[in-house]
Amino acid sequence: MEDKKLGLGTVVSISVGLVVATSCLVSLGTGAGTLGITFVLAMVIAMMLNMTTVASLSELNAIMPNTTGGLAQYSLAALGPFPTIISMVGGYLICNTLSCGVEASIFSFSVTSLVGDAIPSLAYTGIMVALVLVANLFGVDLFAKIQNIVAALLIGSLVIMGLIGAFGMGTGTEIEQPLVLNSNINNIISMTAVAFWLFIGAEYAIPVSKDVKNAKRNVPLGMMLGLLVVCIMQTIMIFGFHNYTPWAELKDSAAPHLLYGYYLLGDFGKIWMVLVGALAVISTQNSTVNSLASICQGMAKMNMLPHIFAKTNKHGMPWFGQVFVSVSIFIFAALSNNSADAINFLILAGSVFWMISYILAHIDVLVFRKRLPKVPRSFKVPGGPVIPIIGIVGTTLMVLGISSDPVERMKIWLLTGVTFVALGIYAFFWIKYRMKMKVFKSVPIEKVMAMDNNLYYIERKRLGIWK
Repeated sequence: MEDKKLGLGTVVSISVGLVVATSCLVSLGTGAGTLGITFVLAMVIAMMLNMTTVASLSELNAIMPNTTGGLAQYSLAALGPFPTIISMVGGYLICNTLSCGVEASIFSFSVTSLVGDAIPSLAYTGIMVALVLVANLFGVDLFAKIQNIVAALLIGSLVIMGLIGAFGMGTGTEIEQPLVLNSNINNIISMTAVAFWLFIGAEYAIPVSKDVKNAKRNVPLGMMLGLLVVCIMQTIMIFGFHNYTPWAELKDSAAPHLLYGYYLLGDFGKIWMVLVGALAVISTQNSTVNSLASICQGMAKMNMLPHIFAKTNKHGMPWFGQVFVSVSIFIFAALSNNSADAINFLILAGSVFWMISYILAHIDVLVFRKRLPKVPRSFKVPGGPVIPIIGIVGTTLMVLGISSDPVERMKIWLLTGVTFVALGIYAFFWIKYRMKMKVFKSVPIEKVMAMDNNLYYIERKRLGIWK
């Protein structure tokens, strides 16, 4: 047997590299521009809530390791097909394509602000989407080739530029402005929903657990340390913002990293951040197209999505899923194109979808604790049900307080509600008449694990159970 080679440091690196993205800097700019330095408190609360999610997902992975569909299969075994389809399509597929579309929009805005608007900004998005899609269709693993480089450049750049700003060493002009804009505890708590976006995605390190030494300790610990590193890094950035970037401009910017780079180091800083941001978009979009197509493939194997999502091309790639995800990314990029308000709105809406999937992950843990208390677990969340319950309550409160603006909050709730009602209608009829399963009845773990094999679908189709 080949020895496991990945250590704690690698898990931390993967977690940090997947969490940090240019869209996070929009949330950072919005939060810091609204509260000032006290936004750090909102960040700490959001970080701790995300740590509870990381712990719950680690336990679920310990119960059902190496499953293609991930959370889809956990929820199918715990709660049944109805909430699984709604949470996965809404909480993961829509949210991830939405967030990646926002990333692409920020990229096109950055390029246009640097080279001018002779070419429509959406053209840059289209070129990026097409290049990443073609690479994935041909099985070129861009993620593996550039992820470490991108993570090092982006994180290193943010840390360096944050420290330069925090210690007043920039070539730009330092400004005088208050450290604290708002210290009201209710306002700080309400901004945790904005801070939440800064920490999502650490769980994407879970799939490497099979190659990690002492995975029981190193995988959950590495993801939590990654979240802590991100929190420290973003805190440094806020102090840099305070010294060089007016809070009001920061709050309203569609690309705060460019704004900060320009005020800190002039044109050089702006170009630096455009280049690093471009690499970050390539990495984020590539991993999104790759991972979401695989999740759709896993769900199609369980007949939870049309089987075309499970089909592969001659390179072994789930081609339809990759095309579907890429087109969705372009649509969301077009909806948020060059608009700071649209970008902020879509980030908050995406947060709600993602939060709901996190809530279901906690519920899955509690269900398995009750139903399967003796199932072997290489990792178990300590403290009994306390941590998952804290995660459920805290995340639910973030959903309820998703925006400090009541009008925007109602629009986000309305968008989320309409989306989930539509998904509910689809899920009900699809499960009842296509999957021929009971809508709310959970599926035994061993059956869910068997569904991951292509032969399961083929046999069910042969018997006429699935069409």
